[in-house]
Amino acid sequence: MILTVTLNTALDVTYRVPRLLPHASHRVTAVTERPGGKGLNVARVLAALGHKVTATGFAGGPVGSVVRNALATSPGVVDALLPCEGASRRTLAVVDEASGDTTQFNEPGPLITPAEWSRFLAHYEELVAGVRAVALCGSLPPGVPVGAYAALVRVARATGVPVLLDTSGEALRRGVAARPEIIKPNAAELAELTGSRDPLPASRDARRRGAHAVVTSLGPAGLLAATARGTWQAAPPRPLSGNPTGAGDSVVAGLLSALAEGLDWPDRLTRAVALSAATVLAPVAGEFDPGVYEELRQTVRVTTGN
Repeated sequence: MILTVTLNTALDVTYRVPRLLPHASHRVTAVTERPGGKGLNVARVLAALGHKVTATGFAGGPVGSVVRNALATSPGVVDALLPCEGASRRTLAVVDEASGDTTQFNEPGPLITPAEWSRFLAHYEELVAGVRAVALCGSLPPGVPVGAYAALVRVARATGVPVLLDTSGEALRRGVAARPEIIKPNAAELAELTGSRDPLPASRDARRRGAHAVVTSLGPAGLLAATARGTWQAAPPRPLSGNPTGAGDSVVAGLLSALAEGLDWPDRLTRAVALSAATVLAPVAGEFDPGVYEELRQTVRVTTGN
């Protein structure tokens, strides 16, 4: 069993419009809704890969009810979300069909009380005792301590469970100090953490700060991994055009599933890049075609670094 944590769950709403123009009224051509927040996206991909997954975090209000009802129809994902008094957030993505660009609007999320956070910590400790790996993903809702992920990393490490941390800002800075197995920033998040815009020395700096391994998303250029066993870069076989929404979450699912299966780093990166690329090419944001994934997996280029 793999555990994903999404403290700031969401209902992802996507509008498609012929062209997005400022100061204009738009006719929406299609609307889709589904449970969201990074950890829930990761959970769906893990389940599609055949892993048993439990998803936890907070869900509250009418939006939280919609999220949980929809999650019940996600095959292979066990709902372990905790209720909260505040209302879960919505994220709104507007897709410009003319350009293919996506504009995102993210609500802050519910205000979590100290009592609700204490209840979650106890719940998390129970869940961690029976899993092989944990993904801690996304932003923190209001009221949750900025050191929350650091605390969750320490709980998992105390039971010998490896953790992948995917967040940003101060939550990442504090989380790294708790020594997670893997962090997965993008290039901008890594630069914010370390002050360096060169991904390789920045990755080494992040490792000195506590992360056992740093896997940086380089956009179309793929992934850069800096680990105790070496450095690798993995890239798709060709430039890809499509919708990148959810591609980073597919990277997390690929890395975490490969970690749970005991695969070596080149194989972990191959899986993660192929899943990410298949997600970009999928017609529905955040999903992937298994056949496309298998084809891409055969052609991912992995090179060793210095």
